[in-house]
Amino acid sequence: MYKKLCLFTVLFIFIDQVSKGIINTFMHLNNSIKVIGDFLNITYVHNYGAAFSMFENARIIFIIITIIALNLIYFYLIKDKKLNNLQSVTYGMLLGGIIGNLVDRVLYGYVLDFIDVKGFAIFNIADSFIVISVIILIVQEVFYARGNSRRK
Repeated sequence: MYKKLCLFTVLFIFIDQVSKGIINTFMHLNNSIKVIGDFLNITYVHNYGAAFSMFENARIIFIIITIIALNLIYFYLIKDKKLNNLQSVTYGMLLGGIIGNLVDRVLYGYVLDFIDVKGFAIFNIADSFIVISVIILIVQEVFYARGNSRRK
């Protein structure tokens, strides 16, 4: 029933972990490579906190919160729901991003970040997966709710 969801989740974890492995293999910590002028760099950092490095060194708390979040997502958003293809990809992207960062925290004690956008934070592909999937889920929900209200 959830084969597609599992497949997409594993695919997104794989993409995230491979990207981090490439950065870890070919770059030195805190080094930067310019990609687009001063706007976009690849900068290898270890993030011991949450978004924007907030709450540094709360590894165990982040691991517990992540496990709780994964369970809430499964039991309240996915379980007993027949997922269409877009939902399978979107939830796979969300779970893959969350699990990708969880893997880093469990194995290394930090999350490897490397996408450096000027005026913003340094983040990784898993973070991008999480943000993109949440946006897609919100848009789907808004249009679904709007469509249902018109039918009544």
